[in-house]
Amino acid sequence: MEPKTPKDSSTIVTDLVLPSETNPIGNMFGGELLARMDRAASIAARRHSRRIVVTVSVNHVAFNKMIPLGSVVTVEAKISRAFKSSMEIYMDVWIEDRESGLRSKANEAIYTFVAVDEMGSPVVVPQLIPETKQEKKRFEAALRRKQLSLVLAGKMEAKHATELKALFE
Repeated sequence: MEPKTPKDSSTIVTDLVLPSETNPIGNMFGGELLARMDRAASIAARRHSRRIVVTVSVNHVAFNKMIPLGSVVTVEAKISRAFKSSMEIYMDVWIEDRESGLRSKANEAIYTFVAVDEMGSPVVVPQLIPETKQEKKRFEAALRRKQLSLVLAGKMEAKHATELKALFE
C-alpha cells in the first residue's frame, strides 16, 4: 500500500450560513458547524483510505469565534496522521470578512475516523508522510493525542505511553 501525503486527502468545503442554521442572536449553531466538519473530515478520510469510513470520535473542537448569519464559512480538512485502520483528521474553519474578503480563523477541530470493509470490520489504511512544517507538527502531536485517549479509556497503561512520558522527562 503506497503511503500518501496530507495534500492527497485535502478537502475544502465552503458554504453560506443560512437563517435556519442560526440561534436567536443570529450566529451559527455549534451543531451545524459540527455536522459540516464531520462531512469534510469524512471526505478527507475517504480520500486517504479509498474505503468506507466511520466517525469514531470528536477529539477536540474549539469554538473560538462566533459565525454570524450570512457568513461564508470554509472548512479545510486533511489527514494529520494515519495509524493501522484509524485516521486523525485536523480541520481549520475560516470565515470571510463581508467587505474585504479577508479570511480569519474561527474554529478548529480534530476528528478520528476508521476505514471499514462492507461488513464494518476495520481495514488497514495507507501510512501518511507529512511534508510541511505544520503537517509534521500535527503528525507528531497526533501520536501523543492517541496515547492520551487510549490511557484515559483504559486501553493502554500509562507506563506504555512513551510519547506522553517524554513530555515530562
